[in-house]
Amino acid sequence: MAKPFIICLIDDDDVYQFTFTKSLKGNKIAKKILVFSDGEEAIDFMIDNISNTEILPDVIFLDINMPVMDGWEFLEEFVELKPKVGKEITVYMVSSSVDPADVNRAKAISDVSDYLIKPVAEDQLGKIITSISS
Repeated sequence: MAKPFIICLIDDDDVYQFTFTKSLKGNKIAKKILVFSDGEEAIDFMIDNISNTEILPDVIFLDINMPVMDGWEFLEEFVELKPKVGKEITVYMVSSSVDPADVNRAKAISDVSDYLIKPVAEDQLGKIITSISS
């Protein structure tokens, strides 16, 4: 993938949305930032744009606990949708949960690249994006 990326944050926390997008803008690593407050909004966006890889995200940062459709439910839908998407999308699970059950569950899903504990620092974000582009 070439820089800059289309980065998607799926998280219902307004404060985290603000700080996360500010960090991305500070790193100048995002061509576009998509923000959704729950998994259903994000899945609907992906379905509506399934054939337009120019606007689908390259990287998704996904919260676990959200209303309407949580991160786990989003992943179930995403796994079904993934074969129809014409580009590789990297998914990171991002949560304040340090529960080993959540960590292990996320790491057991092959479509999840890593499990990150909130808040994700600006330098950590930069390292993640750099590793994806290598």
